Amino acid sequence: MSKSPQRTPWVWIPSLYMSEGIPYIVIIVVSVIMYKKLGVSNSDIGLYTSLLYLPWVIKPIWSPIVDLFGTKRKWFLSMQLVLSLVFIGVGLTTSGSNFFFMTLAFFWMGAFASATNDIASDGMYLIALKPEQQSFFVGLRGTFYRIGMITGQGLIVMVAGYLETTLGDNNKAWSYTMIIVALLMLTMTAINFFSTPKVEEESSEKTSREASFGKVFSTFFTKKNIGISLAFVLLYRLGESQLVKMASPFLLEERQTGGLGLSTSEVGFMYGTIGVIALLLGGILGGIAISRHGLGKWMIPMALSLNLPNLLYIALAYFQPDNIFFAGTVVVIEQFGYGFGFAAYMIFLIYLAEGLFKTSHYALATGFMALGMMLPGMLSGYIQEWLGYTGFFIWVGIAMIPAMAIAASVKYPREFGKKTD
Repeated sequence: MSKSPQRTPWVWIPSLYMSEGIPYIVIIVVSVIMYKKLGVSNSDIGLYTSLLYLPWVIKPIWSPIVDLFGTKRKWFLSMQLVLSLVFIGVGLTTSGSNFFFMTLAFFWMGAFASATNDIASDGMYLIALKPEQQSFFVGLRGTFYRIGMITGQGLIVMVAGYLETTLGDNNKAWSYTMIIVALLMLTMTAINFFSTPKVEEESSEKTSREASFGKVFSTFFTKKNIGISLAFVLLYRLGESQLVKMASPFLLEERQTGGLGLSTSEVGFMYGTIGVIALLLGGILGGIAISRHGLGKWMIPMALSLNLPNLLYIALAYFQPDNIFFAGTVVVIEQFGYGFGFAAYMIFLIYLAEGLFKTSHYALATGFMALGMMLPGMLSGYIQEWLGYTGFFIWVGIAMIPAMAIAASVKYPREFGKKTD
């Protein structure tokens, strides 16, 4: 196959990474809000929705298949179509008497399809862009991934809240909402079909087709300083992995049981408007900062940026302010800090994937990233029910200590990610 005419990354990166972010956030986070509104306990929510991370954890097992068969473009377009069908399935089963089992089954199928979509989409990013472009566009990539997530956690949740009020039936409201998500994914699939470039793999990727699965894995685990690198991947977001599961239940929980008593629409509005503006600024500035100065200068400031805003939830839980302004301010600060701090994490994952089998090795790195989100998240609901919301957020703050320690200790070229003239 010959290369198609050059298509600017400014066009296809936004749509491709929104198509990663939307299904991920719906399966991992919006499902939390849905189950909370449908009467599921925090402990069950924390356990079962965290288990949905598992496909992202084990995706390295089948990532070589994406390398060895077909093209990255065919893989992600197929998986995005499957995701459209999955969300239709969730929508059709949300109103049933055994909705928890049935919707979880569809979310599981969607999780596997979404994880495979991530493998292929990240492979496209690594193959279609030169190394200096990868560093430059990491901010745009991360920003639109997060915009996809905010579309789910913001706009989609606002739609669900509107339908809850209009229909007076939460089950029907979430059924219609998931069908809307399916239509959105179908639209994104069509956009990616027309916008993404048709590129052949580089010679290094062609060589990987001839490699055995064993070689793909062995070359990853024999990388220099792999032990401390994996510790960084697992611990950098230790606090966030727990916060992300309980933040929405906290905002939605009735005030008499320790929450802020906000409506579904209010939570969606905060994340979908002021939150997305803060996220955009943080993500873009993070990518620019690393491309100008390299990862070494920004690792610690970005680790602080990602972790310190979590402490503000302690004050929210303790004082339980009536005015939504205070909760909105915390969301703005947290989203900006996350966008800025996550840039260092993504650049490090790209560094860790460097070498012959970069698509598969990137999948391995992000698999460990998902493991670092899954295990603490599984326990988050139980910890929250044990400590209460204030105690839980104090615990999240304590989790910042190992995250900062590993950020200061991990090894990498300090100039990595810096744009070359």
